[in-house]
Amino acid sequence: MIKLLPCIAVLAPITLCAASILPFPGSARDFVRVAISAAAVALVSAIAVVLAVAVYGAGRSPLLGGHGLGLSIHVDALAAILCVLVGFIGFVVVKYSRNYLDGDPGQRRFTRHLLLTLASVLTLLISGNLLFLLAAWIATSLSLGRLLLFYHTRPAAIRAHRKKFVASRLGDGCLAGAIALLYFQFGTLEIPDLAARARSSVDVGSPAITAAALLIVVTAMLKSAQLPLHGWLIEVMETPTPVSALLHAGIINAGGFLVLRLGDVLLLATPALNVLAVVGGVTALFGSLVMLTQTSVKVQLAYSTVAQMGFMLLQCGLGAFSAALLHIVAHSLYKAHAFLSSGSIIDLARASWTPSPGGQPHPARLILALAGVIGLTMLIGWGLGMTLRSNPAQIALGSVLLMGLVHLMANAIDERPNAFVVARGIVTAAGVAALYFVLQAAAAWLAASSVPVGRPVYGTAPMLIAALVVISFAAVTVFQNQMMRRADAPFWIAAYVHLRNGFYLNTLANRMVLTLWPRTSHKLKSNP
Repeated sequence: MIKLLPCIAVLAPITLCAASILPFPGSARDFVRVAISAAAVALVSAIAVVLAVAVYGAGRSPLLGGHGLGLSIHVDALAAILCVLVGFIGFVVVKYSRNYLDGDPGQRRFTRHLLLTLASVLTLLISGNLLFLLAAWIATSLSLGRLLLFYHTRPAAIRAHRKKFVASRLGDGCLAGAIALLYFQFGTLEIPDLAARARSSVDVGSPAITAAALLIVVTAMLKSAQLPLHGWLIEVMETPTPVSALLHAGIINAGGFLVLRLGDVLLLATPALNVLAVVGGVTALFGSLVMLTQTSVKVQLAYSTVAQMGFMLLQCGLGAFSAALLHIVAHSLYKAHAFLSSGSIIDLARASWTPSPGGQPHPARLILALAGVIGLTMLIGWGLGMTLRSNPAQIALGSVLLMGLVHLMANAIDERPNAFVVARGIVTAAGVAALYFVLQAAAAWLAASSVPVGRPVYGTAPMLIAALVVISFAAVTVFQNQMMRRADAPFWIAAYVHLRNGFYLNTLANRMVLTLWPRTSHKLKSNP
């Protein structure tokens, strides 16, 4: 069965690719039915891969090439979990697009590119050699670019595609450079062999490995729309909604997958992990603040994705690789549903409308609630054998998660606190914290053989980064509270305007794109 596992895994991308490129003489509606069937076959294949990995373990194909270079398939728990995730979201998106684009003259073209994009992503996940992974990485970017330009006469779509093109080509170059350095260092590009040699390597902190790790980190940040080149993700709203759902729920996670797949190499370069943690944390803070000032539902969701990807890369930088995998799965399912249901958001808001509970809680109660949830996280972590020194990532991420309950706790501690209400808030927070640690332990158990256990805690740097993360997110929570309470004050009005424009980082990126592609050099042409 181990030998058949790569064959089962490769069935999904082959089916999708065949349905996309083979000629089909029927109508567009008939072709969409074929596409849905191909997506269903891909999903069933992915489920079969998960079951096979759970029963028989990981499997790999022989290398089609030599000297550690060539094509091969490697399927482990990480690849199997993400294949099911992409297969499920892909099936839903393809089926959703049937009605969404029904009657559109470009429906057949859209569906072909959608299937090619799904095939490229699935190929990326099961790649066993870094050369094969690089080819799938580039194919994913190119096929996605065709979807972003589906409405090719819209200036906003053209601008977003160009910004994505610049970020993608920079990422491709960084990844190619990292692959070359890894080959010269380890003598192979087979991913399982590379991971094994990295785990047994004594060249911790060597210049070649550190340079390769930094290039991998830059590639992941460019792919996952991290600061400062995040603007392309905000402007892809000119593409059909199914593309937004696939992008935000699937393709955007490719950066996180790359870090998880090459986590053993990154553990040999502490500076790379520190850069990943700092940039991811800053992006998460930036996205969570800017998101609150947006009035467009889709743009708000886009900034939410920027923040979530930053938080996921922060988890990787702190060494919580299994928690990052859990984050990818949970965020993908949520974001796919959010985009596909975005057209009904007004109806949902009207149906769930309730009178305002009375505004934002008092800052003193908010700070007290913040101290309470942080202390509760540390207490539960201590009960499970975790401390800020031994497990900085888990404690920091658990504290940030519970900050979502701060307003609930602050409102429970009102001017005349009720013992039942306060106790209910404490029990709710404790339950969420316990559930978080249980889910994290389950994710670590499921992916134990395919992602690193964690980042070794050397010195005080990981603990200081974790503490800074907790303090920063706590400060953002207080900032949000004050911005709502003092919305009429000049300072907070100015802060709202600057946040609304994302501190103008996207404007600077637009100027860079206009420098490379002046408006006068572009003439709109009909797409054949």
